[in-house]
Amino acid sequence: MAIEYDLDCATRLSALDVALPLAETGRETGLFDASVTGERLVEEGAVTRLGTWVRVVTPRPPQPWNPVVTAFGFTPTVDVRFRMAKGVEVADQQDDMIRLVAPLLTRVGGDAVLHYQYEVVWLLRKDGELSLSERDDIWRPQRLALMVQPYHRQTRTMDLD
Repeated sequence: MAIEYDLDCATRLSALDVALPLAETGRETGLFDASVTGERLVEEGAVTRLGTWVRVVTPRPPQPWNPVVTAFGFTPTVDVRFRMAKGVEVADQQDDMIRLVAPLLTRVGGDAVLHYQYEVVWLLRKDGELSLSERDDIWRPQRLALMVQPYHRQTRTMDLD
């Protein structure tokens, strides 16, 4: 089974408008090669230097019981998906995921939640306020150092029942 993370965003921007700065950040940081464009991230996705597959999509309208809707009160309009590569250290790929997500949050407004299969919430931005999980195994010092926006630490959950 693949290890996947989702950054669900409620934004006025289109999937392409989110993918363009994501691709730019990835190229600037060396996580994506020069061929990765916003269009490619939307159309087919692309892999990072460590093999993490990244794609930006417009999700189908969620059901009213969707955990993001019920737990946080917003409806995602753009989803950035991260599928970890097999045979590569997951923690290193997670570091790269944060290297992409942290600057994206400064360039894309709206509510957002980064989670692992709705079970573990890494971060939540709601009404402009950013909270990061209190779990130190998730937010190691080198990951915290990548966060450029002000934040506080608070563990959030989504009710899956």
